[in-house]
Amino acid sequence: MPANLPPEYFRADEKFKQVSSPKEKVSALEELIATIPKHKGTDKLRADLRKKLSRLRDESAKKKKSGGKGDLYTVEKQGAAQVALVGFANSGKSAVLAAITNARPHIAAYPMTTVMPLSGMMFFEDIQFQIVDLPPVGNETTDGWVSGILRNADILMLVIDLSDRSEGRTEFLFDQINEWKLQVFRQGADCKRLIIAANKSDLPSAAEGLKAVKQKYESMYPVAELSAAEKKGIEELRRFIFDNSGIIRVYSKKIGKPPDLKTPFTIPAGSNVLDLASEIHKEFVDNLKYACIWGSSKFDGQRVQKDYVLHDRDIVEYHIK
Repeated sequence: MPANLPPEYFRADEKFKQVSSPKEKVSALEELIATIPKHKGTDKLRADLRKKLSRLRDESAKKKKSGGKGDLYTVEKQGAAQVALVGFANSGKSAVLAAITNARPHIAAYPMTTVMPLSGMMFFEDIQFQIVDLPPVGNETTDGWVSGILRNADILMLVIDLSDRSEGRTEFLFDQINEWKLQVFRQGADCKRLIIAANKSDLPSAAEGLKAVKQKYESMYPVAELSAAEKKGIEELRRFIFDNSGIIRVYSKKIGKPPDLKTPFTIPAGSNVLDLASEIHKEFVDNLKYACIWGSSKFDGQRVQKDYVLHDRDIVEYHIK
């Protein structure tokens, strides 16, 4: 049976031939494999390339152990929280990343254009969230390390295509999450969070898909409606991510000085005065007498005790012994 390879394969093959380092070859070969359609005519080609990929990964790992820099399969956390995108091919993950961050991923109509982790920073008011795009679920060459990145992320954001069997595909994503033994919890739980970004709301069948997804999942997980392609619901998505992150912003103030409103501390919701003190300096914990609060307190500058629970945008002034 002929392979009938698409034009994307030959472009990716040319790219693979031009790179030289093990790291570059791994990335290029994963991209190459992702372009190959799945049918009997490509079975041998896929098997041969997967063997080559395995050898290249081993070579890259050995180089790292001997002093090589970087790791292809980890993403160092930055910002207030790391949000990892989870979805099937052509769900619009890369378009979502491009719409809400400074990243410029490759976006195309053919499936599996994302073959390596790609991150960008999403600004929300005075803080940033790290958004990480990953290869689609079901890509046999990448699922192993994708699950590792998801396990380390603070928030999982399922990106679903409202026009394409959205309810059933969402269920499949949860099945895969369970298979990877990722511990995600429903609304209100103080653990790894999961949110749903219902994408492609501009397409004709989206309204029906959104209704089905909300009926089944919204009582358990927050659902946001958007169209990354049309740039609809993007600002709302930024707020949605923050509101469901379990994070608050708190500002510090020196005695007799104005507060520093440019660089907030980001801490888990429910944290108290003592928790924040431990983030600032050990001396504050050991020698803290009390704190004064502007924001959620009954009046500005109210004196509170160590167990006072902080709220978003509170200003804290510490008094130490």
